Amino acid sequence: MFDRSFGRRTFLRGAGALGAAAAALPATACGYDDGALTFFFQANPEELRGRMRIIDEFQRQRPGITVRTVASGPDPMQQMSTFCAGGRCPDVLMAWDLTYAGLADRGVLLDLNTLLDTDPVFAAQLRADSVDTLYDTFQFKGGQFAFPEQWAGNFLFYNKQLFADAGLKKPPTRWDQPWSFDEFLDSAKALTKHDASGKTTQWGFVDTWVPYYSAGLFGMNNGTPWSAPRANPAHLNFDDDAFLAGVQFYADLSNTHRVAPTPADRQSMSTMDMFVSGKAGMAMGGHWRYGTFTRTDAVDLDLTVLPVGSKNTGAQSNIGTTGIAIAASSPRKQQAWDFLKFMTGPVGQALIGESGLFVPVLRSAVNSPGFAKAHTRIGNLTVLTDGPARSGCLPVTPVWEEIDALMDRSMGPVLRGARPAASLKSALSRDIDQVLARQ
Repeated sequence: MFDRSFGRRTFLRGAGALGAAAAALPATACGYDDGALTFFFQANPEELRGRMRIIDEFQRQRPGITVRTVASGPDPMQQMSTFCAGGRCPDVLMAWDLTYAGLADRGVLLDLNTLLDTDPVFAAQLRADSVDTLYDTFQFKGGQFAFPEQWAGNFLFYNKQLFADAGLKKPPTRWDQPWSFDEFLDSAKALTKHDASGKTTQWGFVDTWVPYYSAGLFGMNNGTPWSAPRANPAHLNFDDDAFLAGVQFYADLSNTHRVAPTPADRQSMSTMDMFVSGKAGMAMGGHWRYGTFTRTDAVDLDLTVLPVGSKNTGAQSNIGTTGIAIAASSPRKQQAWDFLKFMTGPVGQALIGESGLFVPVLRSAVNSPGFAKAHTRIGNLTVLTDGPARSGCLPVTPVWEEIDALMDRSMGPVLRGARPAASLKSALSRDIDQVLARQ
């Protein structure tokens, strides 16, 4: 089994339980109408506090609008579909970068261009302050179906003390001046330690994200995008030699070079715990890991960028964003619009930055003193501030769930070392093309 302990960014970007946070929210469905604006979102307990701070401030500034929060269950995509199919769709919905297109394609989400056209001042301000790659992620078939609210792309956390103990220099601080696959591998080898019996006691690299997505991110950093175009692609590049070489490099980290734990190694300890306990020099993950990694002083950490292959055009993260959308069926569209503008505009984004829980998506917020103050333990803050603009696109398609299932099944043997990445050229590439042909 892959280590699925990657927090908020769960399967299909839309699954994951609220757990203890659910008890903190009203156990409210959307089955009655008392005039309150309903907001459906997913959050762990820490994120819940950050979101409630923004909601409370909105209600303080707009006392005429009451916001009722609706807790996400174990499968938010299914929950939203059930609500909306039954005529009980929440007014405002969290949107996930990889799965919103399915809802938009079924007419569940409102095209926000209809509201942007009536609010040209806000539209111009939002566009000018937004990072294009994030804003454009929620464009589908000519519509704008959500505004991004946070960036959650991947990068590398590293243990500064372990780097120093291994005699390694500090890794790169800039996405446009990255290190190579070979340099990254050399560092991972130097950070890997074994006891007298040969058992690994310290790993050079661990991955806290989804392994088959991470492998694709290494493929993208070897010079080939996941797809072209981004939206509604007819083909994914699992038959591209450079992309597959990046996937193979990632797989070899555990199976050939033994600088990363295999699935069997992860049975005794999660990759999160390996890094927090000082048993790993580098950990791949996103800002959603920051709170966990900084909860203890045991690890003196900093950030660095992902490595790149021979076609070096600068390193890239993944888009990794959630957004806020309005239900097409909402009877409170103007109230929803006011709330959406607050959440994704300068005030809400500033609160997000100050919370330290998320990376905001507006340039003004991510470069603000409040965001820097919330990250005083980070030296290489440019990894976060420049990350949104250095993010590459994963495909946006209403059939992503089917593609995800195919990748999970076909890439598993590659990541376990049972098959080479080149084996994906035939079956996986063909099967994905057949699914995309139905979109």
